[in-house]
Amino acid sequence: MQQDLLHRYIFDQLDVRGELVQIENTYQEMIANHNYPAPVQTLLGELLVATCLLTATLKFEGEIAVQLQGDGPVKYAVINGDDKQNMRGIARLQGEVTGSSIKDLIGNGYMVITITPTKGERYQGIVPLEHDSLDKCLENYFEQSEQLKTRLWFATEVTADTAKAAGLFLQVLPVNKEKSVEDFTHLEAISNTIKDEELLGLDANTVLTRLYHEDNPQLFEPQSISFRCGCSRDKTIAALVNVGQDELLADVQANGEVKISCHYCLKDYIFNEQDIKAIFN
Repeated sequence: MQQDLLHRYIFDQLDVRGELVQIENTYQEMIANHNYPAPVQTLLGELLVATCLLTATLKFEGEIAVQLQGDGPVKYAVINGDDKQNMRGIARLQGEVTGSSIKDLIGNGYMVITITPTKGERYQGIVPLEHDSLDKCLENYFEQSEQLKTRLWFATEVTADTAKAAGLFLQVLPVNKEKSVEDFTHLEAISNTIKDEELLGLDANTVLTRLYHEDNPQLFEPQSISFRCGCSRDKTIAALVNVGQDELLADVQANGEVKISCHYCLKDYIFNEQDIKAIFN
């Protein structure tokens, strides 16, 4: 199976559109070395899938951030991405993880979707977490914000050797309302038969052919998904300037160096006394 791809598709005679996303390498790189509990790994995988689907659904050029935050053991979980499907993500814990539902992990909280287009105004939508699963919370978002019937199916698998995440998306097209609802109901019933192992283990053409062989799905060119942190030494230096030379030199005297670690990819940036002085000179 070709890894890390987002597929968009439509149907010849049905007023419904769909998306299928399958992610492996990007997911593995995102959670590597973070030592997240298994439910948090799953949550980040689903949030990654959701963000990829949203970038394709909302049709914008620019950056997107999808964040969950609340008073539960997971203080927040966020995926940052863009319309080119460059993704990164992180979770921050503030207590012991004892459950696996959204309520167990986030507690009383909400989802914040922030879109920063290359051109135009920044948009932010806030969605209360009123359901036990992320897919149901997102379906509620589409019902409220776009008034379009939408269904999502998520699947994740994390083992010692790999991490996989996948998602299936269906949404009515705002054409003929009565017909589109009938079409959606038909495809929804078929899609409910999808198994996690099929979403995670079969290529997109096989998945869609098995599900919709009588409805003739038409796939567009897939879009690649990749992990891209975005950190750099230059960006780290820009942040150090705000700290001030005296405080940084004091840190060097106490610890021998200044070490800044990226929260996303865990890469370390090291600065000695000479480096600090060079920054401010």
